[in-house]
Amino acid sequence: MGFFKTMFNNNRRKSKPMSKKSALSPQPVFPTVQENIQYLKDALFHTDDLARETVSIPGHTSEFLFMYTMCDQSKIREEIIKPILQRRDGDLEEILIAMRADKHGDLEKVIDLLVNGYAVLFIEGMEECFVIEVRSSHVRSITEPNNEKVVEGSHEGFVENVLINLQLVRKHIENRNLVVKRYKLGNETKSEVVIVYLQNLANPKLIEEVDQRIRNIDADNITSSEFIEEYIEDKSFSPFPQLLHTERPDRVVANLLEGRVALLAEGSPTALIMPVTFFAFYQSPDDYSFRSLQASFIRFIRVFSFIIAIGLPAYYIAVVSFHYEVIPQDLLMPVKSSVEHIPYPPILEALFMELTIELLREAGIRLPGPVGQTIGIVGGLVIGDSVVKVGMVSNAMIIVVALTAIASFVVPSHEMSASVRMLRFPVMVAASLFGFFGIVYSLMIIVIHLCKLESFGTPYFSPAAPFRWKDWKDTIIRLPQWMLKQRSNDPAPQRLDQQRSSGEEQQKDG
Repeated sequence: MGFFKTMFNNNRRKSKPMSKKSALSPQPVFPTVQENIQYLKDALFHTDDLARETVSIPGHTSEFLFMYTMCDQSKIREEIIKPILQRRDGDLEEILIAMRADKHGDLEKVIDLLVNGYAVLFIEGMEECFVIEVRSSHVRSITEPNNEKVVEGSHEGFVENVLINLQLVRKHIENRNLVVKRYKLGNETKSEVVIVYLQNLANPKLIEEVDQRIRNIDADNITSSEFIEEYIEDKSFSPFPQLLHTERPDRVVANLLEGRVALLAEGSPTALIMPVTFFAFYQSPDDYSFRSLQASFIRFIRVFSFIIAIGLPAYYIAVVSFHYEVIPQDLLMPVKSSVEHIPYPPILEALFMELTIELLREAGIRLPGPVGQTIGIVGGLVIGDSVVKVGMVSNAMIIVVALTAIASFVVPSHEMSASVRMLRFPVMVAASLFGFFGIVYSLMIIVIHLCKLESFGTPYFSPAAPFRWKDWKDTIIRLPQWMLKQRSNDPAPQRLDQQRSSGEEQQKDG
C-alpha cells in the first residue's frame, strides 16, 4: 500500500526543489572580430542559418551577425546598417545607443540573445559588442477561439505570441497593480513563460506557491502551457482537471479580478488559470452577457448534463440487468421486446456503442472540416440504423447513447468533457456487476474524491464542500450583478468587496 500511496499522492507543494544545470562560465568579448566570430560559430556548431554581414565604418573593421531564421533582414538593413552608413556627425556609439542597442561583454549571454532574434555588432579593438533586437514577427490574426465560442460578448482570442496576449490582457486592465513575472523554462527549449496577477487582489501565499512550483520545474522540453500543467498541478493522476484552460482574454481578465493567477507561454494560445473549482468548468463568459434568469437556467442545464453523461448509460444497464420493476408498465413490453433478441449482456452492448461514438468523434476531429462533419453524420446514421436492424443493439440503447453524447458535449471546457466521458466507463462496469448499488458506490467514490481534491490549496468542490452559502450566488445559479457585492472566497483574495454601490435602491424604488 505504501507504494501506491507514494505513486498517487504526488502533491507538488511537498516536492523539494530540483537541481538546476550549472550555468556556463562567462566568456569576455575578444578584442578581434574574427576571434569573436569563430567563438560564436563553434558555440553554435557552425549552424547554416548564422549569417554575417560586413559594415563599412571608416577607421573600423566591423561585422554584423544574426540568425536569418529568427531576424527580420529588411529591418537590419533599413533600421541599422543604413543609418550607420549615412551618419554624418556624431560618435558611432551614440548612434547605436539611439537605436536602442545594448552593450554586452559576455559572449555566453550574447549567444542566448542571438538565438532569440537579436543582431550582434562586433567592432575591431572593442572588448564589448552591441546587441540590437531585430526579431521577425509572424503571428496569425486575433480571432475567436473555435473551442470557446460565445453568442454575445467579446470575440477576441489569444494567439501564439505571448507579447500580443499580454497586450490583450493589459488592454482590459489598465491598472498599475497588474504584475507580470517572466521565466525561462526548458533546459533545451528556453521557452518564455509568464504569470499574471493583480498585486492588490491575489493572495501573496498563492503567488509564492505558484512561483515555487514553476521554479521547481527541471525539464528539457517545455514548448507550451499544457506541458507545464502536469508539473504544477496537485494530483496528476486525478481524472479531473485542476487548472482551467482558456483562449479568451475576457475570461482571463475576469479571473484575475477574482484574485486568481494566469499563466501564459510563448508558442501557445492557451492560458492556465489557478486555482479553480469544479463549478468553474461549467461556466461560460457569455453567462454574464445574458440576464441572470437565463444564465442560471443554462448553468443548471450544464451541471445536470454532468449527471446524465456519467450516470445515464449505467442506469440503463442496471435497469435492464437487475431492476425491471422500476420501468413503468406501459414501457415494460416495448423495452423487453427491444432487448430480448440481443445476444450479449447490456454492458457489452453499451461498451460497443460508447466506443463507437468515441471513434466517430476522434475521426471527425482528425479529418479535414467538411469530411469530418460528413463522417460524423453519415457514420452515426448508417451505424445506428444498421446495428439495430442486425440485432446487435437495441433501440433503447441508441437513445441512451445519443443523450449521453449530447450531455458530454454541453460542458464548455474540453478538459472536463474528456474527464466525464472517461468516468462513465467504470460507472457502467459497476452497474453491470451490482446494479443500483454499484452506481451509488461509484458516485460516492467520485464525490469523495472531489471533496478531497485541492487546486493550489483551494478545495476543488467548493462551495459545496466546504459549504459556503454566500459563494453560491455565482455558481450553479447567477444572481444579478448588483447582488454580487463580494468576490468568491475560493482563491482567498486580499479584498472580498468588489462593489461599493448597487442597484438595490433602484429595485426597491421599482
